[in-house]
Amino acid sequence: MGESTLFKAEETSRSCADHVLDHAGGFYIAESFNMILCLERKRRERSERPMTLMLIDIMLIPGEKQGLTVKTISHLLTSLTRDTDIKGWYRENQIIGVLFTEFNAFDKQEILKKIRNGLERSLPPDQMLNINFSIHDFPDAGKQDPCDPPANSILYPDVRKKYDEMRGPYLVKRVIDIVGSIVGLMLFSPFFLVIPALIKLTSPGPVLFRQRRVGLYGKQFKFLKFRTMYVNNDSHVHEEYVKKLIAGTVGGDKKDDDCKEDDNGNGGRKPVFKITNDTRVTPVGRILRKTSMDELPQFINVLFGEMSLVGPRPPIPYEVQNYDVWHRCRIVEVKPGITGLWQVTGRSTTSFDEMVRLDIKYSREWTIWLDLKIIAMTPWAVFKGKGAY
Repeated sequence: MGESTLFKAEETSRSCADHVLDHAGGFYIAESFNMILCLERKRRERSERPMTLMLIDIMLIPGEKQGLTVKTISHLLTSLTRDTDIKGWYRENQIIGVLFTEFNAFDKQEILKKIRNGLERSLPPDQMLNINFSIHDFPDAGKQDPCDPPANSILYPDVRKKYDEMRGPYLVKRVIDIVGSIVGLMLFSPFFLVIPALIKLTSPGPVLFRQRRVGLYGKQFKFLKFRTMYVNNDSHVHEEYVKKLIAGTVGGDKKDDDCKEDDNGNGGRKPVFKITNDTRVTPVGRILRKTSMDELPQFINVLFGEMSLVGPRPPIPYEVQNYDVWHRCRIVEVKPGITGLWQVTGRSTTSFDEMVRLDIKYSREWTIWLDLKIIAMTPWAVFKGKGAY
């Protein structure tokens, strides 16, 4: 290789570095750092190996002092972190991020403590008061409470960027949701008189079934349906079934294509998302479920902005607790919906993993036209009743 070729290669390398590095602090610029963060997160969605993001918020430090503070932090991070730890702007000139991709719990606590103590020694007290630290683990294996959000939005800057870049189309989606839910409530208003009467006449208890469900970024909301079961049922029946379904063991061995007959009456050939022949369901409830009329009150959820007309099925908190890490993608990229790609293509006859893949496919390929296509396909899917129990 000649000298001119080497010179051009070095110039190209320096040019690339100029585009990804902030030389004042030696950090990756925000776009590059967040791209690396998203890539590392996606790797760990499959491998489930942990990573930790430390954020140092310097937004409150006055502009004339910020440059010196950044240099102090940069020098300290260089001396206390490893070459494999990734340092960059999480938010340009506001929040510094350090991505620790490989270390155990003891190392993590020690390093984080050293960084904080080092800054306390190196910076004036008034500046330290204006610096905020936060730690974000992925995956967060320590969460046991079903009320805890299963997804930390800080670790999904790609989703935030997508919403910022597609603000117009998402606004149109919200307008369609509002208009569609109002039209739906008006169109099906006779059923809101007939169905409650049938429920009351055939079984004691409330007309509406209210249940905590998990929405966008794990935010919980009260999900509404017409009641299809007898009251005072034990939810552990469904909880255990869902646990087996997610694990792929409903109807037999996970790796066995010819599933055996199980005690939920699923017939064995293909595990379904709902328990079939469920004795907890009322006679009227069976009809409502078969025709999907039990879902009509969800137009109210859509009107309030908790759901969309189109999106993934909103999961129950105890279901999310049993998710693999990659399953969480279905609840962090788009609002849940009344209907969706899974509902009109596979519904309850798909496996759980197949359902998640369809939901992720929808969120990654979303357009207004895709929503309109799914809405148009929904009446036929309801009419066929395939997979509805």
